[in-house]
This record gives sequence, C-alpha cells and structure tokens, in this order.
Amino acid sequence: MIAAVLLAAAAFAHAAPGRAEGADGGALVQAGRAALWRADGIDAEVKLREALDRGVPRRAVAAYMGEAYLAQDNAEKARVWLGPGEFSPDTAATGFRALARLEQHDGNLPAAGRAFDRALAITPNDAGLWVEIGRLRYVGGEHQLAIDASRHALDLDPRNVRALEFQGELVRDRYGLAAALPWFEAALARAPDDVSVLLQYAATLGDLDRASEAVAVTRRVLQLDGKNPRAYYLQAVLAARAGNYALAKALMNRTRGKLDDVPGTMLLEGVIELAAGNFSVASEELERLLQRQPANARAKLLLARALYLGGEYRYLTRRFSDEIARPDASPYLLTVVARAHEALDERALAGPLLDRAALPPAAPLHPVPDSGPIGALLAEGRASEAEARTERDRAAAPGNFDNQMLAGDVQLMLGRADVAQQRYAAAAMIRMPESLMLRRFQAYLIAGDTRGASELLESYLMENPTSLAALRLTAWLAVQSGDVPRGRAILEYLRARGEERDVQLLSDLALVQVRAGDARAGVETARAASLLQRASPVAAQAFGLGLAALGQDRGNALALLDKARRLMGDSPLLAQARLRLAGAG
Repeated sequence: MIAAVLLAAAAFAHAAPGRAEGADGGALVQAGRAALWRADGIDAEVKLREALDRGVPRRAVAAYMGEAYLAQDNAEKARVWLGPGEFSPDTAATGFRALARLEQHDGNLPAAGRAFDRALAITPNDAGLWVEIGRLRYVGGEHQLAIDASRHALDLDPRNVRALEFQGELVRDRYGLAAALPWFEAALARAPDDVSVLLQYAATLGDLDRASEAVAVTRRVLQLDGKNPRAYYLQAVLAARAGNYALAKALMNRTRGKLDDVPGTMLLEGVIELAAGNFSVASEELERLLQRQPANARAKLLLARALYLGGEYRYLTRRFSDEIARPDASPYLLTVVARAHEALDERALAGPLLDRAALPPAAPLHPVPDSGPIGALLAEGRASEAEARTERDRAAAPGNFDNQMLAGDVQLMLGRADVAQQRYAAAAMIRMPESLMLRRFQAYLIAGDTRGASELLESYLMENPTSLAALRLTAWLAVQSGDVPRGRAILEYLRARGEERDVQLLSDLALVQVRAGDARAGVETARAASLLQRASPVAAQAFGLGLAALGQDRGNALALLDKARRLMGDSPLLAQARLRLAGAG
C-alpha cells in the first residue's frame, strides 16, 4: 500500500513540472500578445522566445512571432515565421493576416490577397480583417471594392475603431475634410487614446486651418507616445504654414530621421531648408523627392527657386529645358529660368520666356497628362487610339479612380464635355481631389452649364473651405453672374490671406473693383500688379481700364490698353475704354 502511494506520488511529481511549464508558457504567450498590442515588438519577441523555451509548440507561437518582427520592421525574420503558413488552428487567422501584411510590405499584392483569403475563410465576419482587405484593395487600385469592404466592416461592427478610422479616410478623399471629422470623432469616442486615429484627426484639423486644435491633438499623441515621429511631423507642418521655419526645423529634428523616405517629409524639408537659405541642401532634398514623384508640380517650382537662389544658373536652365518647352509651362518656372539666363548674360533667351510668363493662361486647365502612353498618343495626334485605350481600361476596371479620370481627360480633349463629365462623376464617387474638381468645373463651362459649375464649387467649398482654387473660381463665377460685391469680397479675402504677390489675382481684383465703381482702388491694385510684373498684359489691361474709369493720365491709359491689346488681342472691354478715352480727349 505504502509502495503504491509512493509510486503515485512519484508519478505526480514527475508530471507536475510539465503541467506547470505549459501553464507558464501560455501566460508568456499572452504577455507577448499584450506587448504586440502596445506595439512593442522587442518585448513581444522576448516573451515568445521564453514561451518556446518552456515547451510551447512553434505552431502556436509562429503567428505572434511574425507580428513581433513586423513591429520591428524586420521583414526578413518575419517571413521565417510567417512564410511557411504553419499555424495552430486558434492562431491561423492571425497568422495569415500577418502574412498578408508582410506580402503587402514587400510589394507582393496578389500574394497578400491570397493570404487574406485564407484568413477570411477562417473568420469571415471579422470587421478588422475586412478593413485590412479594404486597405489592400485601395493600394492595388481596386478603389470601389475598397469602399465596399469598408462599408461591410461597419455593417459587421459599427463600433470597430479601425473600421471607423478607415471610413473617415475614405470619406475625406471622397467628400472632403469637414465630412471626415465625425468619423474620426466617433472612433475617438470609443478609443480616446488610439494614436493612429488621433494622428488622422490632427492632420485633418490642420488642413482645415484649425491649427490650435490640431496642435492640441498632437500633444496628446506625444503624451501617449513621447517619440512618435508623425506627431512631430504634423507640428512641423503647422509651424511651417505659420512661417515659423526655425521651429519647424527643430520639430523635424525630433523625428530622428524615421520619416525621411516619406514624400511629404522630403517636401517639407525642402521648404524649411529653402527658407533657411540652405539652397544646396534644399535642392538635394527636392531632387530626391522628384526621383520618387517626377510629376510633383510644387516640388519642381521649389527646386527651380532653390537652384536660382543657390546660383546654379546653368544647371537650372538645363534641368528645366523640357518643362519650359511645354505650351502650358508654369509662368513662375518660365520667369525663374529667364532670370537664370539673364544671370548668364543670355538675354536673347530670357526675353521670350518673360513674354510667355506675362501672358494669361489660354485655358483654366490642360487636363491631359504629358507622360505615359496616353499622353504620347495624344502628342502624336492619335486621339482615337488614346480614346480606345482609356475606354478599354475603364471598362475593365470601372472601380479604379485613375482609369475613370484619364478617360474623362481624353474625352474633354476631344471636345466631348458631357461624356467627360460622366467619367469624372464616376471618378468622384471614389475621391474628389482639387485636380478633379478643376476638371469637372471646366467640363461644366464647356458644356455651358454654369449652374452645374456653381453647385460643384458650393459643395466642394462646404467640405474644403480652405481651397484657394475653388474660392477663385467662385469669385469669377460671381462676377460673371452679376454678383460683383461677392466676387470682390472673395478676391480681397484671398489677397489678405497671403496671395498679394499673385499678378493674375491682383489684376482680376482690380477689374472687379473698377466694375464695382471703385476705380481708385482698382488703379492702386493694378499698379501693385504691374510693379510685380511689368510685362504682364493682364496687369496692363487692369491698370489702363482703371485710369480710363478715373479719367486720369489719358496718355498712359492709352499706352497700357494698347499693350494689352497687342499681347492678348482686342476685346469689347478694351474697345469701350478706348472710346471713353477718345471722348475725353
């Protein structure tokens, strides 16, 4: 009897350590998962390796270990754990989701889709999974399917923070900044300390010119995560917008280089270095950005300015020789390159560029891209082939934003404004950037639909009240419809907001002031425009019309009006002013 008891006790003593190890291992796995929730990949790795040492099977740890390495930005080690796809049944969905993120990180979008499909087969009603699928679709150009995935995620769980955040991003793209705020606020109501949502909220507030609120939100992020680089980046953007470039530079230094490869960071660094007088550094940063985004128009203009101020005149003229050869080259770029030619004592080359820069744009928009296969076809006069190709692409993937907008561009170039509007409207169901708003506005004007154009601007400004382009078009429409006071108020508001060196805006404002019966103000505004760009025919026109309305300086007024007519052609407005001056003589 005693022997039996001793044997039983020995057996229990032998078995007990194994059970204790299992329990300890499970606790370590849970601790590793908690570390992942904190985004602490290193602590998660330590806990999970200890769990393996305690006897937890590799299949039960592989999914979480892969996530730990993803959190450390170590894709190579993450693939060791995730690539085989060997997960325990209760961790398989997590593992395949992590594998999908890894494939997406490595640019293998089809493989990412297959991994998500395997996760979806296990947990088809997981709202968070549908958000990740939606994000993959969006990156892959399946924009409408991404929107559908977001809606499905919210149907599954209307309170899911990730689903609310993603919907806020999509709404911001489609409807505008103001429309997105309630979605981010709803997410924060459920998770007030969610750093990802706080950053989205801060960025949107900043773009709405609600800077103090945006700064407050970024400070909350830094309370939660004292080294968060995006929070410092957003603060730097706000400081740069306020003209405090020294503060912006100090804030960017606190990102510790973690965002150096982000295009927005490159642009901001270029602006900061340009303002600080570090022209060579600014040029290098902007060139690096243009290698990533060759069509970035703002980066091109900033680079031209940096090269000019840095004395790189010869390189400047060579760097932008193709750009200034385009018929729709930026007046600013033309002017900067012309000044470089003047600095090189090449005045014969500078003169024609300055003349072109002074001319008003022939049309509000040239929508067809100057690069890529469609642009090449149009440049060669093969419009029918360009149309066939864009319509084929649109039919194959109607939920792709770029396909719809490019098809609209080609239709607009062919003079089919109504068809172009249909393509643009389909693109606007996905997102509505300012560039698309401008295209739609032009299509409405070509079709003679001023009401449609007005409603478009009204709805766009409701959600994007800081859009300078939309405000200028609204002012133009107001004047055209006879509401001169409104047009004048908008243009004066834009001038006060920092557009006082825009020759076209000042010239437009001068004409509106004259039309409103305030010729004296019109003359002063036109004089300011003329001082900025003496060769400008629009400034000359406004100046001459203002002097004619005042009945002053008849000889100068006639000279200015003749200059405008010589450069822009005659118009009823100029003819009427000449008759008035002739009568006064």
